[in-house]
Parts: sequence; C-alpha cells; structure tokens
Amino acid sequence: MRLLHGESILVVDDEPSNLRLLTILLSKHGYQVHAAHTAEEALEIAAKIRPRLVLADIQLPGMDGLEMTRRLKASPDTKDTVVMAVTAFAMEGDEQKALEAGCDGYITKPIDLVSLPKAIRKYLR
Repeated sequence: MRLLHGESILVVDDEPSNLRLLTILLSKHGYQVHAAHTAEEALEIAAKIRPRLVLADIQLPGMDGLEMTRRLKASPDTKDTVVMAVTAFAMEGDEQKALEAGCDGYITKPIDLVSLPKAIRKYLR
C-alpha cells in the first residue's frame, strides 16, 4: 500500500466519535488530517490549509454539508478540492443531490474502514 504523506484531508462531522475514528484511520494511511465540527468551521479551515479532499457529513448543525460544498466549489481557492459526501440517512435521490451540489463522491455510514481508504486513493490520483 502506498502511503500518501503530505496529502491533506479535512473531515467534517458534528459527531466526535466519527471525527476521532476517521482521524485515526486516515492518519494511519499517511494523510494529514484536519477536523471540523461545523460547515462554517470547515470553510475557515479549508481557506487556510486548502485540503486536497474533504469528507463532509451532509447532516450538520446550521449550514449543511451540501451548502458547504457549493461554497467550496464556488471559491477560486478551493474549487478543485475533492469533496466526498458522507451520510447516515441515505434516502433515494440523496446521492444525486450531493453530486448536483458539487460533491465528487458519496459514501454512506456506517463507513467501511477497508473500502474508504481505497476510495480516497482513487479520488486523489
């Protein structure tokens, strides 16, 4: 397995256990992981660090993950950031809404700890 040291990933989730799990998992795969609890916080962090990839929960307090994605993609500084939507409440049409908002991929919870790193590597090639 090739480690991607230096690749920066921003994880956005209002659930502390999800943030912790993803931070540990992605760090073990060689990524620099940054965490945000809200979309607003994520936008601030993204403007500073310009991550290669954002894993964004769709259901967030305040601004949701889809609006955050629209704003990331509208900004010249972050428009090329890969955004993968993450949701526990997958309903018919949700994936299409995520893609229409600018997400590059869609993952459902519970997250598969084996396939997630593979999916991230695919998007970062």
